[in-house]
Order: sequence, then structure tokens, then C-alpha cells
Amino acid sequence: MKIIVLSDTHSQTLPKALLEDLKTADLIIHAGDISDLDVYHALQAIKETRAVYGNIDGADLREVLPKQLVFDCEGVKIGLAHGEGNPDGIIPRLVKVFEGQGVQVVIFGHSHMPYHDKVGEIFFFNPGSPTDTIRAPYLSYGVLDVQGGKFKAKIVKLK
Repeated sequence: MKIIVLSDTHSQTLPKALLEDLKTADLIIHAGDISDLDVYHALQAIKETRAVYGNIDGADLREVLPKQLVFDCEGVKIGLAHGEGNPDGIIPRLVKVFEGQGVQVVIFGHSHMPYHDKVGEIFFFNPGSPTDTIRAPYLSYGVLDVQGGKFKAKIVKLK
């Protein structure tokens, strides 16, 4: 299963390369700061979209999206949250959010900084932002390939 992972799109126009790749996805995951309910609906029109709200998302998104989500995908238990507070301490805070839930992968956003690495027993995956380089060296999104209880993650740099 090919999953396109997004975060921090902030209602900005998505790059053409990303829009093309979204068409090849089996699932879209958005880790918050979508900013506009219409953008969420547009993603849903492309493929099934699982998302959480972020710190800048308004009441309209908070009414339809959870703050965090845990789900199974092809035998991999995934935790999804936007994250909050100082980006420097985000991973320890996310460990506490998903403590005891048996997640193998935590997808998050907030910092706009791409990240993919294992911390303890959990793989943390931040796709960065495809529309904003604040605190990040480049625009990006993520791809998570999941099959038979195993996964591979990569960051896709946009030009």
C-alpha cells in the first residue's frame, strides 16, 4: 500500500509533482495544519484521507477531525498527531501521547522539518511541508510503503 504523507499545507496550492503523486496513492495521511475544510475535502476526492487537526486549524476542521488518531494499516499500527509546542521537544511529547498504544510508526507535523528515524521502539515520520520552508531546508512530503506488517518510509524533496 502506497501512502502519501502530508503536513502543514496551510491552504497553499500544492505543487504539481505532489498532485500527480497523490493520484498514485492508496491512502493519503495529513498530519494537520490543513487550514481549510475545502482542502481536506479536495484531498478526500482524490483518495481516502485520514487526518488530524493542527494548531492553526479552525473550528470547522476541529469538528470533523480528531486531535490524534491510531489505526492499523496492513499490519502496521500507526499513530497520527500534529504535535504542539517547541519543535525541539516534540518527539518526547509524542512518545507520551501514544504511550501504551502499541504504535510502530508515529506520523507528525508542526515543525515543518522533515524527519524519519527510530526513537526507542517507535519510528517517527514528519514529511515536512510541501508549501512552506520555515525552519526547513526544502519543500517536501512523505511516502510510506506498507505491506505485510512491514514498512519503508522516504522523504520526497520538491523543487
